[in-house]
Amino acid sequence: MQIGDERESSSVEDRRGASGIGIGGASIGTVVIALIASYFLGIDPRVLIGVAENMQGSSQGEAKPIDPATDPEAAMVSEVRKVLAKTEDTWEALFKQSGAQYRKPALVLYRNATQSACGTGQAAMGPFYCPGDEKVYLDLGFFDQMARRFRAGGDFARAYVIAHEIGHHVQRVIGVTAKTDALRQRLSPGEYNKVSVRVELQADCFAGVWAHHANRAKPFLDPGDVEEALAAANAIGDDALQKQSRGVVVPDSFTHGSSAQRVRWFKTGLESGSVRSCDTFAAAAL
Repeated sequence: MQIGDERESSSVEDRRGASGIGIGGASIGTVVIALIASYFLGIDPRVLIGVAENMQGSSQGEAKPIDPATDPEAAMVSEVRKVLAKTEDTWEALFKQSGAQYRKPALVLYRNATQSACGTGQAAMGPFYCPGDEKVYLDLGFFDQMARRFRAGGDFARAYVIAHEIGHHVQRVIGVTAKTDALRQRLSPGEYNKVSVRVELQADCFAGVWAHHANRAKPFLDPGDVEEALAAANAIGDDALQKQSRGVVVPDSFTHGSSAQRVRWFKTGLESGSVRSCDTFAAAAL
């Protein structure tokens, strides 16, 4: 992925220097171990946020600026800023073409745990988007987890993850989130799982749309980059995660879609470049 000369987004909030959050007397490490299995089963992050909030005693210190000269994650932070900038440029252009205006989200970098408008975010939940404050939350350790545990490393695999979360922001801006939240109030958790799958697959498709247009505007993809993203999509499908974590696949509990579905919808957006092609809610088959 060739983005060395790209601009860096200014919409990044770096909280990595915060002292962190203590939860219920347990160490963050203990909480991470307890939560990570649940996350990799595909449970909606907002469910885990609610669990975290119900635990006792939360407190967070102020973030201290990290010196870029001594920051071991400096290169990764720069990459994240550049990918975010490319999503801003692409979606601003696409919204403008349709006569609409794109609201840029912020991206929060943190370690272990942090507060969001959706509640307490845990690193073990992986990256998540909070519609309440229109921010994406990311602990950079997730990318190490992708590479080591799921063998889904690479710069464009990381870009796909960010683009997927930005896809949720696009859903927020165009009104999809409000409609699905209304459904959540009327449906049982099991019934809403089917809606959640369509929400997540649409975000995958939007990630593909972004890659299509960003690469056309200024080619940045190297040979093998698309395969990295597809490998990541395949690795984090609900079926793959369930099989790895507990050896049994339970389709009725899917919230993000199977590996094959996630790959298919990312490719749909990538190949078509059309937001209209991402209407997972109208699709008879996913």
